[in-house]
Amino acid sequence: MTQDNVRVTPSWERVDGQLLDRFRAHSVANLGDALDRLNIVDGGIAPVWQGAKAVGTALPVLTVAGDNKAVIAALEHIRPGDILVINAFGHDGRAVIGDNLAQRFAAYGAVGAIVDGYVRDAAIIGELGVPVFARGLTPAGPFKNGPGAIGEPVAIGGVVVNPGDIVAADGDGVIVIPPHRAHEALTSVQEIVAREAALDAEVEALRNAGVR
Repeated sequence: MTQDNVRVTPSWERVDGQLLDRFRAHSVANLGDALDRLNIVDGGIAPVWQGAKAVGTALPVLTVAGDNKAVIAALEHIRPGDILVINAFGHDGRAVIGDNLAQRFAAYGAVGAIVDGYVRDAAIIGELGVPVFARGLTPAGPFKNGPGAIGEPVAIGGVVVNPGDIVAADGDGVIVIPPHRAHEALTSVQEIVAREAALDAEVEALRNAGVR
């Protein structure tokens, strides 16, 4: 359906919170290795404040470069555990979200936002503790004319994101996990963590033995 020139897909399946919790235990780097180093968003999209991390189910938003009408309209479609994934075409001329929208995302139950575009108010967003990842910062505010789309597949940083995909983000970047690969990814990442722990123990043993 279309609401005032913003196209909306009314609903889609979301994974349960317990599954998301299992992904929160792992870094994006290890999850990337578990998925054959694919589905990783390009490194141009990074946290706007140090220490930001989030895992959620994708609520995709497509918006015109420099315009956030569709982003505002997406507020009423947020469900707890969602992470907004916004294709703003990497536009660097205007921010499509700032501290006010970031607060609203959190108030509506979203765990954060990934923006292939620019944002503003990074310091305040950091103080609020809302995880936001973006391509850059600009103080210039957005237009609010549309058009846009909510709940349709979008591309961010070279990766297609479908509604309901699992999205994990931390200081290293962002990865997208299709739900049908979730259990495979978790099994693989646990093996990776075990191997890394064994390597760490080997290094520690060498240090204790005085090997340089």
